[in-house]
Amino acid sequence: MNKTDRRTFIQGLISNASAPISATQIARRLNVSRQTIVGDVALLRARGEDIIATPAGYQYNHVNANEALIVCRHLPADTADEMQRIIDKGGIIRDVIVDHPLYGVLRGELNISTPGDIKLFVAKMAAQKGHLLSELTSGVHSHTILYQDQPQLDAIRASLRAAGYLYE
Repeated sequence: MNKTDRRTFIQGLISNASAPISATQIARRLNVSRQTIVGDVALLRARGEDIIATPAGYQYNHVNANEALIVCRHLPADTADEMQRIIDKGGIIRDVIVDHPLYGVLRGELNISTPGDIKLFVAKMAAQKGHLLSELTSGVHSHTILYQDQPQLDAIRASLRAAGYLYE
């Protein structure tokens, strides 16, 4: 299979998948390296394909008309609880954003929408001995949250406020 055929196959695979599919899964299927798939997906994105990375793998972006920026502050140990509160109310956490004093705005894609996504994120962070972007800004960070309607957004904010995570 040549590069063009491989990228067409990847595009179709992601497009038709009912759940996110990892670069490792695609690589095994095509008998190439994971890094080859990462590069192919980067090229597909550069050509305009709206493919996003989630903790569970690649999927096409499902555009949601409503999004809000919510500012939070908490300790690293509270990360999973913060995320759980958002998804329990039906929200999707698109990203995390910090305003770093030296580098300016730093953004990390999260695309977290299920408890499994949270577990995967926390497990990857532990396995890689990673640090949260919010650790650079004393816990202050923002999330772009996707939501269905205003009452849902109000419920997300209320839950974060009740835990003391909402920065107001």
